[in-house]
Amino acid sequence: MNSPIIELLVLAGIAVFLILRLRSVLGTREGFEKPPVQQRDQGESRPDLEVIDGGPDRDIIDHVAEGSEAAKALAAMKRVDPSFTVSDFVSGARGAYEMILMGFERGEVEDLKPFLSDEVYETFEEVVASRKEQGLTIEAEFIGVREIAIVGASFDENTKQAEITVRSVADMTSVVKDAEGQVIEGSATAVKKQKDVWTYAHDMGSSDPNWQLVATDE
Repeated sequence: MNSPIIELLVLAGIAVFLILRLRSVLGTREGFEKPPVQQRDQGESRPDLEVIDGGPDRDIIDHVAEGSEAAKALAAMKRVDPSFTVSDFVSGARGAYEMILMGFERGEVEDLKPFLSDEVYETFEEVVASRKEQGLTIEAEFIGVREIAIVGASFDENTKQAEITVRSVADMTSVVKDAEGQVIEGSATAVKKQKDVWTYAHDMGSSDPNWQLVATDE
């Protein structure tokens, strides 16, 4: 048998050996494959995804006590207007507080008219007019809200009129100057704590999304 034939036989034997070897390795994959997924029985519970029907609405009880009159009123509002959320209201009230407070301090009440009831608007307008008559000006800077919380809520099922009372605490600076520009009250550098309790109202059946400030208190 000549040399080339012997070489071919040797190479063929090596190839067969390698194929058998590879099959044995590829057929043993423990340690690399993902374990088979076990199908859950239809009746098996899944605690991490369990939803309890009739459970508390976190959007409400994160802001008021569960079972309180305010919680019941807020729930009634949500039933009438499914797009309403308490968290969004509180966020909006935070922005409205700064806008209305600073508009009043600076005497720019005309811009606030869409957000105020007629009674509150007239009161603000009278105060601003009185300042002008006395030659007083106010320079104020809003620093930020440190606390905002719902302290009451009511809802009239017949008229769909909703009211939510909010307590706000903010930091600001305020200076009152007379006609000569002399400071008669406050300080441009001393930060004061401003506290207010405001009530906002809204017709839940209205297409107008705006809430109006209907009452102010400290």
